[in-house]
Amino acid sequence: MEAAELANQAIQHSYSKDKKVGEGTYAVVYLGKQLKTGRKIAIKKIKVGQFKDGLDMSAIREVKFLRELRHPNVIELLDVFSNKTNLNLVLEFLDTDLEAVIRDKALLFQSADIKSWMLMTIKGLDFCHQNWILHRDMKPNNLLISGDGVLKLADFGLAREYADEAAKMTCQVVTRWYRCPELLLGARSYSTGVDMWATGCIFAELMLRVPFMAAESDMEQLNIIFTALGTPTEQDWPGFGKLSSGATFDPKPRSDLGSLFSAASPEAIDLLHKTLLYDPRKRITAREALHHPYFHTSPRPTPTRLLPKPTAELAPRALPPEEVGAPVGMGSKKRKGEGYDEIPGAKKVARRLDFGQG
Repeated sequence: MEAAELANQAIQHSYSKDKKVGEGTYAVVYLGKQLKTGRKIAIKKIKVGQFKDGLDMSAIREVKFLRELRHPNVIELLDVFSNKTNLNLVLEFLDTDLEAVIRDKALLFQSADIKSWMLMTIKGLDFCHQNWILHRDMKPNNLLISGDGVLKLADFGLAREYADEAAKMTCQVVTRWYRCPELLLGARSYSTGVDMWATGCIFAELMLRVPFMAAESDMEQLNIIFTALGTPTEQDWPGFGKLSSGATFDPKPRSDLGSLFSAASPEAIDLLHKTLLYDPRKRITAREALHHPYFHTSPRPTPTRLLPKPTAELAPRALPPEEVGAPVGMGSKKRKGEGYDEIPGAKKVARRLDFGQG
């Protein structure tokens, strides 16, 4: 037996695979433990056999980026091993996710708690962007939370290097509710603004406790965005007319975010506004956001160990294969309503180890 195969078997046999907690089109997620230490871990088994030409590129990217990204606010990849026709990613175990926190109406949280979650989110995202990596699937259930309250970015199945900003990339990324207008209009050249728009939507969701802008189709999503933020003009967004290919949208006035988020501080409203600017070149970057007054004015972010967490034991939920042929990591959930209360059992069920569709 070759040395590489012996090493692979040694890694495999150092972990137990105890309990299946979710399954999507291209992957199954298990709970397990490291046999030597008893440490809890998660194993994401990617079904290589699903792909006609071997391993899907998104799975390769996920392994590559998680090996490169070592940061307190990015999920840690502990090991990788193969078994028959499957690739297995061994990841640190994280108790819950931000979506479970948001939709657990028994939890009450304050502005300092929201500030803490946002700070950790943007720190992790800034680290990715400083390493020239776009996440491209920022949403609450891809923000996992450890037992001691630390939030970490997860599911890098749609991540992509972006050193060449002129490079053409697919616009079919980011779950629709968190997808920025340029992607909805088919932009193929984009940068960190796609992640920052999604981060703004997450910020709004934390304050509202329901998704801010939720639609069932791309056109409806654009209309909801324009209703919420006003229809863009060439002055707001140079090149908007060219990108929209002559499509016309009913002119809608710019809304006052302060009136919708009436309990938010002026600094919070300003940061939210800057994440949701139409012109991606003017949209705030993660590095700029970390220096925004929002993070440097009272109240101070809640210490992670004091952040609220779901108190009841929340049952894991299977990962629904919504889109046949969706790439690893897509994981968008189709929900009929805009709020979590529309989901049967939403208050009791959490996607505890959801690493997306993959």
